[in-house]
Amino acid sequence: MKVSAKAEYACLAVMALARQGPNAPPLRIREISESHGIPERYLVQILLHLKGAGLVVSTRGAAGGYQLARHPETISVREVLSAVDGPDDAPRDAAPTADRHASRILNRLWDRVREAERAVLDRTTVAALAAQATPHEWTI
Repeated sequence: MKVSAKAEYACLAVMALARQGPNAPPLRIREISESHGIPERYLVQILLHLKGAGLVVSTRGAAGGYQLARHPETISVREVLSAVDGPDDAPRDAAPTADRHASRILNRLWDRVREAERAVLDRTTVAALAAQATPHEWTI
């Protein structure tokens, strides 16, 4: 499984928002950017994708910033990755060979691997990630 830098940054951002708690004021882009080493301009784009997917909400103004749109226990890592990189539904076929039977065997293996990846990403929540990390561990 390949994870893009955009996806890693998105996970860091939602983890930071999850650590804020539901009653905390919105977290500013600059705070997330500086504490996790994410370029601010890139983070803006990522947060717009997350907002479009309904995972975060923004507040304008001097006290504005971003918050999670839902409880972190209800947001899966797969949702975050899909929001920024698109769904991972493209089939991954084995390289074509003269031995079609062997290719089918490999294709079934890749399907099982993809299903296992999806299952882990579906059951891993943003809350679970945030609970495991301390802020100094998050910088890429």
